[in-house]
Amino acid sequence: MAPPGAGPGSPGHPPSVAHRAASPSHYNSLLARRRFFVDSVHGETAELRGQEARHLARVLRAEEGQFYEISDNQSAYLARIEEARGDRVLFRLVEPLESVPAPVRVTLCAALVKFDAFEWIVEKATELGVERILPVNTARCDKGLFEASVKRRERWLRIAREASQQSRRTRQPEILPAAGFEDSLAVEAEYRYFLEEAEAPPFFGVLPTARAGSDRVVLLAGPEGGWTQVERDLASAAGWRAASLGPGVLRAETAVVAALGIVIGAWLAR
Repeated sequence: MAPPGAGPGSPGHPPSVAHRAASPSHYNSLLARRRFFVDSVHGETAELRGQEARHLARVLRAEEGQFYEISDNQSAYLARIEEARGDRVLFRLVEPLESVPAPVRVTLCAALVKFDAFEWIVEKATELGVERILPVNTARCDKGLFEASVKRRERWLRIAREASQQSRRTRQPEILPAAGFEDSLAVEAEYRYFLEEAEAPPFFGVLPTARAGSDRVVLLAGPEGGWTQVERDLASAAGWRAASLGPGVLRAETAVVAALGIVIGAWLAR
């Protein structure tokens, strides 16, 4: 129920269509900036359960009549809360929201590094809009990371979900089971880049001049210990292009974010 005195354009009550068109900035101020991924959408209603529902109901003090953006990992909607109680929040869909497509379809193949650093990679890559993340076991990855990745994947999925909500994505990235280095080389795309040291051509110099939003790009980022010569030769033989991020020695997670920034910025500017 809307709070006393609530009317069109006030929190807890939707503005009219005309008001929305005339003052979108005011309308947006009524919405939570964080988008929630619901468990399911059935007809005109959607439901959120579990820890996130408890957080929304108890910590954020969500109430009946408030408006949030939600997604079922396929489409985004403006929705009104009909019930927020315990570990269940029930929404009623108000209208679909436009989903802005990513400027390019990116798969990140990232070498397994210490798990706090890899979690950071998952979070930032999600915020930057990658479509898929493939953890990769390389020759210089720490022993045990590959085996432990099976259990850690569930946590990475949670991190990606939270980052997707914070960055208001419509779809969460897919996080694939960890793969060996040679298996990662088989990932297909129109453009495949192997992040290398300073001797390789600068990244900007190897990007295509003609770019389209439907393009698929794969980045292969190595561990902190770098690539072995065998791995370099295998990547080159498989048709991957070596690309450098400059003369400095970067941490693995820094290199990932820098490379993603270059790719996404280049395709945005197409």
